[in-house]
Formats: sequence, structure tokens, C-alpha cells
Amino acid sequence: MSGVSRTVCPIEDHVAVRKIYPLMAQLRPYLPDADAFVAYWRRQSEVGYRLIALYNQGQAVALAGYRVQENLVYGRFLYVDDLVTDADRRSQGYGERLLQHLRSEAKTIGCAKLVLDTPMSNSLGHRFYFRCGLLATSLRFSIPAES
Repeated sequence: MSGVSRTVCPIEDHVAVRKIYPLMAQLRPYLPDADAFVAYWRRQSEVGYRLIALYNQGQAVALAGYRVQENLVYGRFLYVDDLVTDADRRSQGYGERLLQHLRSEAKTIGCAKLVLDTPMSNSLGHRFYFRCGLLATSLRFSIPAES
């Protein structure tokens, strides 16, 4: 990865969030439109959610949503909510570049770990994460809250 053409930038306003909606929709297809994404971003950013995008020659080709959290299991950690590379641009190092950026950010802000969840069915994602040095260290169990 070299040069200015592959730049990681924060997404900090609703105009930029709206522009990257097509990319996020590849990861979160249940988001019906850009307005819903902007509304989600506004709510989540109030509790620390941040977005970054990787640009190649001025076009967003990958993005990550993350937040800093703290608990008794990990201490202070950077949690990656969302990580996606445009489907037509995968296997070109963009996702790895974003993960490197996130690891560096985690270290800079005093986090002990970078943590992310991925579905058990995401075998291609698992291979990618292993290649990037992430290890599967736990299983997350969940159940719908009864109303």
C-alpha cells in the first residue's frame, strides 16, 4: 500500500455518511436506504461509534465502523462493528489496510485489544481474519430478549 491514493479518512458528517451508504449496504443489506443509515450513524455516534473509509483515487473502497469499549474481560478495547470492502475490489489489500489502521489506532488510544465478531457461517471472512493475525478466542452466544 503506497501513496496518497490509498488514504484512510474519518467519516464525520451526514453528507459523507450518505455517500458511503452503498458500500455499507453490501455488509448490512437490511438497511433500507441512506436515510436509515444516517439515522443509525447519528444514534450510534452519540455513544462513541466512529466510521472510517479507505479511499483509492478519491473513491471509498472499504470502510469500518468501530467504538472504544471497556469491560472486565478485555479491559479497554477497540470493537469493530463493521468492516467491508467493495465486492468488486476484494483481495487487493484494502481490508487488511483498514485493520492495520484500526490496530494502530487501538494502540495509540491505549486499548489492550482489537475485537470483532463475525458469523460462524462467514468462512471467507474467517480466513481473511486469520491471515491478518486475528485469532478466534471465544464464541458469543445470544438469544432474543422476550417481550
